[in-house]
Amino acid sequence: MHRVMAIFMLAFLAGCMAPDRIPYGPKAAASAGIHGFGDIRIYADTSRNLPETRAWFPVPRHKEVNYLVLSGGGAGGAFSVGALKGQRPEFDIVSGVSTGALIAPYAFLGSAYDNILVDLYTSGVAKKLVDADFLPQGLLGASLLKQKPLRTMVERYLTRDVLAKIATEHRKGRRLLVLTSNLDSQRAVIWNMGAIADSGRPDALQLFRDIIIASASIPGLYPAVLIKANSGDQSFEEMHSDGGSASQILTIPEGWMANSDKVEWPKGVKLNMYIIINNALMPEFSTTTNNTFTVVARANSSLIKAQTRSALVATYVYAQKNGIRFRVASIDTQVAYSMTDPFNTNYMRAVYSLGYAEMENGSLWKDRPSFADTLTALQTTQWR
Repeated sequence: MHRVMAIFMLAFLAGCMAPDRIPYGPKAAASAGIHGFGDIRIYADTSRNLPETRAWFPVPRHKEVNYLVLSGGGAGGAFSVGALKGQRPEFDIVSGVSTGALIAPYAFLGSAYDNILVDLYTSGVAKKLVDADFLPQGLLGASLLKQKPLRTMVERYLTRDVLAKIATEHRKGRRLLVLTSNLDSQRAVIWNMGAIADSGRPDALQLFRDIIIASASIPGLYPAVLIKANSGDQSFEEMHSDGGSASQILTIPEGWMANSDKVEWPKGVKLNMYIIINNALMPEFSTTTNNTFTVVARANSSLIKAQTRSALVATYVYAQKNGIRFRVASIDTQVAYSMTDPFNTNYMRAVYSLGYAEMENGSLWKDRPSFADTLTALQTTQWR
């Protein structure tokens, strides 16, 4: 009885500590936009009708469109940083989810920004992101970790100069996309980041940063981001969080893939899709300690792995049907990792080195998903 009462008290206290929000309904949510920005986003589950095709589709330059897809994966994002540090094509489209959203703007701008990514993911600065809110605020408030370190990092590196360069590339016909999860609507939102950068609005940088932070904010660990929206004369705030809650990768919108018709790409243009999974797709054996935190963490890891596999298979089948060249890379070596130390520098350096080495020796890209092969175990001490 005391245990039941304690649960009710926790729920009551959590409700008391939650800040008030402006109420709005599903009708307003369905037609909501960001004031002054025009059609800068779509829901991933909608049909192929885009608000303005020219602002969304890339402009082919060499009869080929190279599409880079960066997945979620937290500290595992160092893997894609290593892979991108090697030789790579120039990408016409770059999409990012969660940690991939943090990397995407710099991957979009090219190798001139590689050193910034290397510093972010291998120098140890990422450990500053773990700044806990202690009980009761952490458990009963918006999140366990504070948002300030993440926001400070994003504000330091995503400057007006970076925004201006992204806008320039957008005008050339290249596209930068980021995925967030609208928690109110339970829908994945695709943001046209280049269009935001090119809007010329004084609040474009703030919105750009908010979207990146939202996509990288793991639910419960980091607070969700409230983004101002409006529908008609009604103004309210949408709650956006980790894009990985909806999908670990942003390849082709799911509403498009569910459509039985073939995509009408410009005649003679070939789409090459390069997907980097900042995680292992194959089973990783580890004896699970029988305590609440470890069991929940292990189950969540299994859920993310299964979610990623499903999204990859759907994309692969779609690519085969529509003549898209499919390439995927993932962490195929088991590197020791602890959920209690989510931004361990040794782990991040290890997977960075793995990505870099595989890109350099030509073993990074596979032409189909592979899930059941045995992982090679690797201790992080080998990479220090």
